[in-house]
Amino acid sequence: MKEEYFKWYSPNLNTDIEMLVFGHSGYPVVLFPTSMGSYHENKDMGLIESARWYIEQGLIQIYCPDSIDKNSFYNKKIHPVHRIENHVKYDKMICHEIVERVKNNTPSGKIAVAGCSFGGYHAANFAFRHPGYVSHLFSMSGAFQINTFMDGFHNDDVFYNSPEDYLYGLNDHELWNMDIVLGTSNWDICLDANLKMSKVLSDKNIHHWLDIRQDQKHDWPVWKEMFPHYLSRIKFF
Repeated sequence: MKEEYFKWYSPNLNTDIEMLVFGHSGYPVVLFPTSMGSYHENKDMGLIESARWYIEQGLIQIYCPDSIDKNSFYNKKIHPVHRIENHVKYDKMICHEIVERVKNNTPSGKIAVAGCSFGGYHAANFAFRHPGYVSHLFSMSGAFQINTFMDGFHNDDVFYNSPEDYLYGLNDHELWNMDIVLGTSNWDICLDANLKMSKVLSDKNIHHWLDIRQDQKHDWPVWKEMFPHYLSRIKFF
């Protein structure tokens, strides 16, 4: 399984960013880490290994960028306005420095996004903010509301990065073309968040699959079951 390490200066973040890429060819999948996770977390925790067959067959390439959660949502030392500003810069980095460079690896000019826990939030938020770039969204135990990170502060950036809030007002036709999976479980601490997001999508008649696994916790074992299952939904050819 081919593995490459990249490090570059990000003009959007004004700092260096690191990323691992797995696979020699195939459909691009941007895979976000969990809360404050590093670019190598999904490898370290076995999620990449769970997708080994797809990678070795040349069906997918997985892009694992670093997070900046420590400087955005989880940085209590700075004002919430700066937390959300830093996240917006991260979104721009993902969009302009990664996605726009790899999306044309597919005939559709789109990518898949995925993530576990807070990575599920990042995947969903990116997909819903940029539906023209995303063909598949695989959120595993994600949550979709960021108000708890903002200490009561609210502005347009907060609103437009809380999918549970802004999705009701979106009418981009690409949302109805996206393959959306909300993976959760009956013991998941984010079960309610997924039920709420499923209702938002249903209210807008956006087709999706709410996959509720049984007797599984909010942890890596269930995500390693979900990820290869969800990858099978991609039309590779």
